[in-house]
Amino acid sequence: MQATSLIEWTHQIVPMLLWPTIALLFAAAAAACLDIGLTVGERYALRRKARPADLSAVERLAHRRIERADILTRTAPMLGLMATLISLGPGLTALSSGELSLLAEAMHTAFDTTVLGLAAGLVGFVIGRLRRRWYDEALSRWERSA
Repeated sequence: MQATSLIEWTHQIVPMLLWPTIALLFAAAAAACLDIGLTVGERYALRRKARPADLSAVERLAHRRIERADILTRTAPMLGLMATLISLGPGLTALSSGELSLLAEAMHTAFDTTVLGLAAGLVGFVIGRLRRRWYDEALSRWERSA
């Protein structure tokens, strides 16, 4: 009986997570778009910048920016998958009762959230890789010039 109560409680709580998950997914996509612009400016700044006095400050900045891209790379696809699975629950229930329009809506939400999560994660992955390379090159160049 207790296990049944936990399952029922789970069925009540999990659908409430859909909208917060989608909101976080949109925030991740917005962060990815913002990071694209920041990365372009960052590239030109690293190419032109003379050797800074404090290389450890640049290393800390690089670490934070790369870490932000890595977090985006990992969390955005997770949020997309989470929203996908949450929306498929009611969709499968609708299928069992013959409500094909609800199933279609759930499937549409599932595919959209998957694509959005993967796209934001892809942007984060590419930006993280580019930043690693650019900061490594810049730090090597500055260390050689010392």
